Amino acid sequence: MNTFQTLLYQSSNGIGTITINRPDKLNALNALAKQELAQLLDSIKHDNDTHVVIITGAGEKSFVAGTDIGELTKLDAESGKLFAVGGQEVFDRIENLGKPVIAAINGYALGGGCELALACHIRIASENAKFGQPEVNLGIIPGYGGTQRLARLIGKGRAMEQILTGDQIDAQEALRIGLVNKVVPLADLMKTAEAMAQKIVSKGQVAVRLALKAVNMTDETNLTDGLALEASLFGVCCGSEDFKEGTKAFLEKRKPNFQNR
Repeated sequence: MNTFQTLLYQSSNGIGTITINRPDKLNALNALAKQELAQLLDSIKHDNDTHVVIITGAGEKSFVAGTDIGELTKLDAESGKLFAVGGQEVFDRIENLGKPVIAAINGYALGGGCELALACHIRIASENAKFGQPEVNLGIIPGYGGTQRLARLIGKGRAMEQILTGDQIDAQEALRIGLVNKVVPLADLMKTAEAMAQKIVSKGQVAVRLALKAVNMTDETNLTDGLALEASLFGVCCGSEDFKEGTKAFLEKRKPNFQNR
């Protein structure tokens, strides 16, 4: 992997960990951070040794506290649309990476930071985490997928409240409304995320990849087409070596030795 100015990356035991590394700016995403994140995700997508990704922020205060406001002040109607599309394309890379991505949310997840968490497949928050889409306070709306992914995740009514008021919520409220999967003490955050990632790594990656694809499609298709896709992908799994090994191991009362093919 390349050396980045705004990110840290390490990979071991099938788990890649991306850290947004701008702690002096509360890890706010500027143009360079988005560019480097897109580049890194493209590399990870084709890395056969990395099966699960964790995204977190540097320090103990902030996951990602939004977008660099200085860059926003330069936008007009035309450049604003391109700015939003560019951010959406980066976050689409996360959602469609083909590998599970876990957000380890270690503090403020506001604006673009909340949208980054929403693009991940699983969200684990520390007890000090804060969530919000405060864009209305700046006279704009969420532009990196917040209006779409937040409503799909927590429901239209709750998403409307968050987006129209710009209010922040704490980690426990985020857990209550389904915005996050777990809340843990900050000291346990990465350990919890890594344990979940390792559990996923231990499974047959053919099944993990296809399950991810099937669940992702629930936002884009009706039930009939979704069930047809599920049946098709189930069939693909049944033709894999992992399926043969998994069923054999179950019958032999041992742990499977998946080869991920």
